[in-house]
Amino acid sequence: MNSTISQLSQLVAIGEAYLKTTHRQKLAAKPKPTQWSKKEILGHLIDSARYNLSRFTEIHIKSKPYQVIDYEQDELVLENDYQRAEPKDLTLLWVSLNKQIIHVIKKQTEKTLQIQAKLPSQETTNLLFLINDYLEHMEYHVKQIIDA
Repeated sequence: MNSTISQLSQLVAIGEAYLKTTHRQKLAAKPKPTQWSKKEILGHLIDSARYNLSRFTEIHIKSKPYQVIDYEQDELVLENDYQRAEPKDLTLLWVSLNKQIIHVIKKQTEKTLQIQAKLPSQETTNLLFLINDYLEHMEYHVKQIIDA
């Protein structure tokens, strides 16, 4: 888990530095009317962090196997109106959520990482998979924000 924690920490640091130094107009620009702006991608990462923080903690207290609930990503981005939100507020929220996620991941043991979960597809997996999937998802979207 040390590698995962390190990678998550690096992604948050890189993302935070970029978001704090990039002009708000660039963050709000939409490549196409139907595509998310960088702020909306960040909002999506906030939603992902919220849901995954719940998953990483609830898996310990809910009945087993833990049922992973999917979420409506596009609708949440619209309902939260990330496009009109303050970039500094979004950045602070994203960083804070991920610091808590890292704190929760640090507490895991080999045994807890094997706690079973069912994906929305009903495929069985475990907490280790959910954590690694979160890392891959965040890496993909942070690169989208920085490279676009």
